[in-house]
Amino acid sequence: MMYRVKHVTSYRYGEPVLLAHHLAHLMPRQTPHQTCLRAQLRITPQPSEMDESGVDYYGNPTAFFGLRDPHGTLTVQVNSKVEVRPRELPGPERGAPWNGPGDPLADLAGETLVEVADFCVDIPFVAAAPDVRDYARGSFVPGRPLVGCLRDLNTRIRNEFAYDPAATTVATPLSQVLAQRRGVCQDFAHLFIACARSMGLPARYVSGYLLTKPPPGKEKLRGSDASHAWVSVHVPEFGWVDFDPTNDCLPDEEHVTLGWGRDFDDVSPLRGVVLGGGEHRLKVGVDVEPIAQ
Repeated sequence: MMYRVKHVTSYRYGEPVLLAHHLAHLMPRQTPHQTCLRAQLRITPQPSEMDESGVDYYGNPTAFFGLRDPHGTLTVQVNSKVEVRPRELPGPERGAPWNGPGDPLADLAGETLVEVADFCVDIPFVAAAPDVRDYARGSFVPGRPLVGCLRDLNTRIRNEFAYDPAATTVATPLSQVLAQRRGVCQDFAHLFIACARSMGLPARYVSGYLLTKPPPGKEKLRGSDASHAWVSVHVPEFGWVDFDPTNDCLPDEEHVTLGWGRDFDDVSPLRGVVLGGGEHRLKVGVDVEPIAQ
């Protein structure tokens, strides 16, 4: 599949911003199943300084820009062209049987050990608290193939949690998400990661886009797509395998990857430090459009 992706982020400030520095994770990364053919970043007003050549600790492309003149609005637009190729998706019966949590790094060495190590530890957004571990045990049944355990967890989160954008914020703890059984893709990804890590499995947060389809007989609305989040788990026999608990699927050609990290905070699409500005209003629009090869 070939896609044209347009992502527009707009801020309107209540008072002038006198100085601002921003870091963007908005350019799709290269992966074994994805090639970013073009990514053009446009910023209004014109930045005083800009560097689009950055790469973060996890290999994700980044852009830094600074604005030194007073401004009341900010618009960041990225136009990308991305090719996404099919993946090999393991079935639920694949893999060695699950025999309980172990040391996820015990049999790893070299580059693989370095690549995986950061995705095993507890951090605030994805801490493996006792309630998380108890929830995970419902899927990780001794003797069940490991991929089957993960796919069961994927299905349970999709079926047992309601998608509700008003229920949480970026700071909502997992204990609250578990208690109220509501949230958004970011919450479900964090829950899946915490469950996997509680069972001794390396897991990382993946930021990107999902191609959405309009209802039958309806035209797709401009800006109706959105940023999306899912999970990648390191499975011994297969390497990194992606899971989308929001939609109970294994990501394939309809998922476009921006980047990955330990949690949302590592790959926030746009973050910054501003002087001034007061209250602000944020608007985000995303279009993912399939195009001819």
